[in-house]
Amino acid sequence: VQLQASGGGLVQTGGSLRLSCAASGLTFDDYAIGWLRQVPGREREVVSCISRSDNTKYYAGSVKGRFTISGDNAKNTVYLQMNSLKPEDTAVYYCAADPATPYGSSPDYWGQGTQVTVSS
Repeated sequence: VQLQASGGGLVQTGGSLRLSCAASGLTFDDYAIGWLRQVPGREREVVSCISRSDNTKYYAGSVKGRFTISGDNAKNTVYLQMNSLKPEDTAVYYCAADPATPYGSSPDYWGQGTQVTVSS
């Protein structure tokens, strides 16, 4: 299983970024795919995930209304549109996949992280 994440970067407060996660080696419809984030010294947080079988979506309370997750089954890719970014969104974001929706902080599969930095 490969989860290839991209799209992180540096942005000012209030700005936007879009993360992409291209999945391969798994049956797309059998998994929820999404994002966790990690800040050193803090607990890992499930940000958002989407079940590809029924399009069920989950958002952490801290991002609800600002982030939007979507999927493209033809490309086996999940996107996380992040708007109105805040400094507290700064973290390493990991694409992850698990059969459960929503999944917990230790999903079955992880990709490499992508750094998101929001400057104040």
